[in-house]
Amino acid sequence: MTPISFVWLTASTGVFVGANALLKTYAVKGGIGTLIVALLAFCLGNWIMVQVMRGSGLGLAIALSAVFQLVAITTMAIFVFGEKPTGLQLAGMALGIVAVTMIDVSIDIYLKGKIDPFTIDRIDVGTVPLIVNNISALGGAWSQERPRLPAPHQIVQALWESTVTEGLFNRKGEISNRNLLYHAGTTLFPTLLGFLIGTGLGILLAVGIVHSRAMDMSVMPWAIISQTIPIVALAPMIIVVLNAAGIQGLLPKAIISAYLSFFPVVVGMVKGLRSPDAMQLDLLRTYSASPAQGFWKLRLPASVPYLFASLKIAISAALVGAIVGELPVQQGGLGAWMLAKSYYGQTAQIWAALIVAAVMAGLLVVFIGWMERRTLRRMGVA
Repeated sequence: MTPISFVWLTASTGVFVGANALLKTYAVKGGIGTLIVALLAFCLGNWIMVQVMRGSGLGLAIALSAVFQLVAITTMAIFVFGEKPTGLQLAGMALGIVAVTMIDVSIDIYLKGKIDPFTIDRIDVGTVPLIVNNISALGGAWSQERPRLPAPHQIVQALWESTVTEGLFNRKGEISNRNLLYHAGTTLFPTLLGFLIGTGLGILLAVGIVHSRAMDMSVMPWAIISQTIPIVALAPMIIVVLNAAGIQGLLPKAIISAYLSFFPVVVGMVKGLRSPDAMQLDLLRTYSASPAQGFWKLRLPASVPYLFASLKIAISAALVGAIVGELPVQQGGLGAWMLAKSYYGQTAQIWAALIVAAVMAGLLVVFIGWMERRTLRRMGVA
């Protein structure tokens, strides 16, 4: 923190605390008026210090800050020690603030001896004046060949080049693996397969947990613990084990997607299957309904809204699992695309792949929502 920032902070604090103290001293009841006056004083103090530092320099700013420091010392002492602090208490708080100021100034002077004058000038200039004085450098900053954080137009350009300019088909009429849409399709298939596997597994586990107390006490805690393992660490282990067993290609990535997608389905379905209240269950018992009839006619229909809410989360998690599962294999897909582009510093291409993944997830969630509306309409719920 430089002396300028310290002066700014001290001045703002002094004005803010001083305004509150004066209002309390003159028995002004706290309310919206107190808040407005305090905020106005806070903004006024900031504006005054900015104008002083830009116009008259650091010396006058430090001189004015001394006044605000006195206000801060007095009011803070009143708040801490009571309405009438002693001189020793005031002196202690004053020495504390002066000590912090001197330490900050000493560090700043030492650092200024280590850097060139041009850097000192840049430190003493505010953010907005620095941008205005170097407005010509914005064009170059937004047009770097390999930026760490690409500009929006560079991301759009990379997205256009990797999808439209590159062409979806090569000269042989086959889908080109240099096109980003090809890799998006490669990621989509294990996502959907893993989503179906995870959904089926989650529904079966939820049914078992609701109807068996033993499963509720044993399976549910392990399902929760399974989600604490970082998928980035688990995915390579799954890939290696399955490759050793001769299982390659689509299935390992689908298993990783299923691993991430089954848990939301389990939690949502358990909540949905247990949503019928006691009166509804007693009514079924009055009709001598069997447990199977209670499941199909009451529990399952009641769990449908919960199921679709869980499916929206699960489909997004399945996409993330498929992308992570492509990182160790590097045989196509958005994960392999991003990893390959990171080797060459092509961050714009990485962001283009992220945008494609986000669009895919959004479309899949919209599709789940469309299915939810149609299903609930058929059930007469919506």
